Amino acid sequence: MALHPITQAVRIQTERTNEMEHSTPLFLTSSFCYDDAEEMRATFADENDFNIYSRFSNPNVSEFTNKVVALEGAEAGYATASGMSAVFATFMALMKQGDHLISCNAIFGSTHGVVTKYLPKYGIEYTYVPVEATAEEWEAAVKPNTKMIFIETPTNPGLDIIDLEMVGQVAKRHNLIYNVDNCFATPIGQRPIEFGADLVVHSATKWIDGQGRALGGVVVGRPDLIKEIYLFCRSTGPSMSPFNAWVLSKSLETLDVRMERHSSNALHIAESLEGHPAITSLKYPTLPSHPQYEIAKKQMLQGGGIVCFELKGGLESGRKFLDALELLTLTANLGDSRSIASHPASTTHAKLTEVERLTVGITPGLIRISVGLEYKDDILNDIVQALEKC
Repeated sequence: MALHPITQAVRIQTERTNEMEHSTPLFLTSSFCYDDAEEMRATFADENDFNIYSRFSNPNVSEFTNKVVALEGAEAGYATASGMSAVFATFMALMKQGDHLISCNAIFGSTHGVVTKYLPKYGIEYTYVPVEATAEEWEAAVKPNTKMIFIETPTNPGLDIIDLEMVGQVAKRHNLIYNVDNCFATPIGQRPIEFGADLVVHSATKWIDGQGRALGGVVVGRPDLIKEIYLFCRSTGPSMSPFNAWVLSKSLETLDVRMERHSSNALHIAESLEGHPAITSLKYPTLPSHPQYEIAKKQMLQGGGIVCFELKGGLESGRKFLDALELLTLTANLGDSRSIASHPASTTHAKLTEVERLTVGITPGLIRISVGLEYKDDILNDIVQALEKC
């Protein structure tokens, strides 16, 4: 019987043991055993898919990965210790000295650090393209040695929307690997493979976990590319722990219903705050005032759980706003069941220069709200009372 991906996220499960458990058990083991020498030889020779060592594979990790593969409509996947290890692995496993990466210029601060500081150390060039670039501008960035296009959409933290299909067509014309960070939208809100992506990356620490408990990353996509990423990670060691995989696999069972609530709460917050006298601008992907609203409507199934806005008073107003919050949490995370407020210029993107931040819309007064699962008007009321004190 053919099952919907959301059902697969609930029902995909490691084969039951002799105990006949209903919930997948934890496989907290570093290594795995064999019945005889021949079985062990065949396993190490890749003649079967038996487990060898949890740095390579583990039943809990495989279950989690298979669920994300189903949700994204991918063919294969590999899970890592964190979102950044997944991003880094896609770069280092698939590019070499002399290659060239094209990336949108608005990306997560740590990804920016990898692209601008570490890739050049290995002889990999990069070119940033503005998030609002046309197909012609993406085309103009392609060089003879270009190997990959990497984008985030929606971007972190500015919620810019990049046309997945347009960039995918550029990648296809030039036979480039098309790598998409889908963390903000999740596979519930957006499926980049349907628009031409070869790889989709997630920080599972965020919405996939959903309760601020576990670190994790995952990359899914074309089997030939995933194999190279697997071999790189198998040797270099950024493996996901079985316990975190067990937690994250259970989280996927509720991702659909959680994202529906996160998105509806976020839209309510965005609609209610738009035009507030303390705010100069506000962004939410499915709000008609968003500059890329038509693109968001085309490729997103829902708007996600992030709202961002610019305070009139800049940095000082941002400090006053955060200090006045009573319900929302100040923490270095997003995608939690509890609503979170952050100031990107002084936290997640602090290592960018001021010029770099302003280029991608990270102004001193930018506030990012990760909208949680609390009652929507409790979240809104806390934000409003804090805005009154700016």
